[in-house]
Amino acid sequence: MFKRMFAGSLFILAAGGLSSAAAAQQWTPGSEIVGQSVQVQTNGVTNTIYFDQGGAARIVSPGGNVVNATWTASGGRLCLNAGGGSECWPYTQAFQAGQQMTMVSSCQASSTWMANSTNAPQAQNAGERG
Repeated sequence: MFKRMFAGSLFILAAGGLSSAAAAQQWTPGSEIVGQSVQVQTNGVTNTIYFDQGGAARIVSPGGNVVNATWTASGGRLCLNAGGGSECWPYTQAFQAGQQMTMVSSCQASSTWMANSTNAPQAQNAGERG
């Protein structure tokens, strides 16, 4: 499990919280959170994770400390990698802004995840227009 010391308190990276409904039939995992932030609470500590373009991520502690990380979303899992460690969560449906969910990671850490905002789903191609 990722563990970091920030401002005298233990920071445990954990994220989960997937909504119960995908926004589009052909959902691309991660598309709804690219460029967005989420709040992840573990053991009473809430960190903000920014999911940047190209698989970069930033984890910001309540005290403002930043940990650079990477992220991937594939194979039904959302994974974060930082400081040589990796942690993954089940990821089979799109996140929805403002909806909290408690999830258990591959490291058996339970956390509550809430997307602050999500990207709008892209419309599916309805076919040729005449």
